[in-house]
Amino acid sequence: MSESEPQGGRVFFSNVRRSLEEEDEINLVSVGVDIGSSTSHLVFSRLLLERLDNRYVVTKREVFHESDVLLTPYADDMAIDAQKLGAFIDLQYEAAGVDPAAIDTGALILTGVAVRRSNARAIGELFAAQAGKFVSVSAGDGLETTLAAFGSGAAARSIRDSLRVMNIDIGGGTSKIAVCEGGEIVDMTAMDVGARIVSFDPDGKIVRLEEAGRRFAREAGFEAALGGAISEDQRAAMVERMADRLMEAITAQVLKPDTAELLRLDPMTNARKPDVVTFSGGVSEYVYGLQSKGFGDLGPRLAKAMRKRIEDWGVAIERPDQGIRATVVGASQYTIQVSGSTIFVAPLDTLPLRNLPVVTPDLPLDAETLDPAAIAAAVKASLRRLDLHEGHQAVALCYRWAGSAMYRRLDAFCQGVTEGLSAQLAHGHPLVLVGDGDIGGLVGIHAREERKLANPVVSIDGIVLKEFDFIDIGAMLETSGAVPVVIKSLVFPTTAALGRADAAAV
Repeated sequence: MSESEPQGGRVFFSNVRRSLEEEDEINLVSVGVDIGSSTSHLVFSRLLLERLDNRYVVTKREVFHESDVLLTPYADDMAIDAQKLGAFIDLQYEAAGVDPAAIDTGALILTGVAVRRSNARAIGELFAAQAGKFVSVSAGDGLETTLAAFGSGAAARSIRDSLRVMNIDIGGGTSKIAVCEGGEIVDMTAMDVGARIVSFDPDGKIVRLEEAGRRFAREAGFEAALGGAISEDQRAAMVERMADRLMEAITAQVLKPDTAELLRLDPMTNARKPDVVTFSGGVSEYVYGLQSKGFGDLGPRLAKAMRKRIEDWGVAIERPDQGIRATVVGASQYTIQVSGSTIFVAPLDTLPLRNLPVVTPDLPLDAETLDPAAIAAAVKASLRRLDLHEGHQAVALCYRWAGSAMYRRLDAFCQGVTEGLSAQLAHGHPLVLVGDGDIGGLVGIHAREERKLANPVVSIDGIVLKEFDFIDIGAMLETSGAVPVVIKSLVFPTTAALGRADAAAV
């Protein structure tokens, strides 16, 4: 789908001339692309969107083609071979019977070494012709853990079955663990345990070796080196130690120093056992017996070791909604809203803005006297959760205003959000605020004129957003003073919202 454009006072999809004011249903073709350190794959879907008030929501998602799974090709140890990857992607479009030009929307998810600057640039060039249609996400450990929890269906299951659900996503380089209750993640971590921290050619020689692989080899009593060989007994000894470390991270309230050093996020509290465990990621194919073929790594052994430990722990193992494809969110949902007219944009040429990730901090705005420090802390916590805390890209901060719009309350609010977004503002990004009420203009003016913020300011209202949304904000409409807003939401195979409404979600 190309960007929306105003025509005759209405907002249209420009490629098919569809008016969003007149259509109650819209059908879209989407593709999800997941490119990671170990594997790459695609999922093609058809989405049905229905109008709910002034917003279109996904009511049906049908997967009509799942690609082969490719071991991510490398030109050398760190550089992804974009030519081979591009050839694979072309073949999958052909197998799906889809012309790339016919794709309306999609999500490109990069994880692990794919996130590295040179790799991300080369991968992005493969999708240059469709850049305006895709939500592009570079997922760090926190976001990747979150994507796996929602994409596997663990969050939705925690609602449907009123259970504490732990999802263990074991990939090639890392394992991501998330505990879900009531549709929310209540505990999570990630660590350097994965199936391909060491991998072998058909002759058994080591062709890839991560630092974690060297470490576990030493713990097992031997040294590993590229070009060397590891016996079956040595591989088994490595896997036993990997599984022990992973189980410690999952169960212990205080970790041994050697285990803590493997963590990529803060340790979990492990306050109590989960009711159910699900596995996702590449290793899950072996956990559930969906794959028997080996790929020159530790995957089959690690799956067997972890399944036994969970069974011995006494927790039920259930099948996820999505396993190896958990982080392939599959599609981006395009919806159109138009902002209210009480907005503030300065300078005007700040717009349009494209693909801004949305943060929705739980802001303490109910009290008569607002606390700027508490507001700033909530904003920073939300940024950290989505791996946006370093400020390298602009974000849109969504808030729900409560109470009066007196000067001192506006001042405290603006002080808090600018402090919370200090990393973004230090990089010169605009302050982008999105409210659901009608005070966008007042907030924007206060930030610019009273707080003397030098950065561009975009403060709009009348829009409702949620975490995992991305938005495009178009140029101001001359006839109304409003701006068109395109909302792109990551659509999980079974979302928590659908879990509330229907146990047999799409």
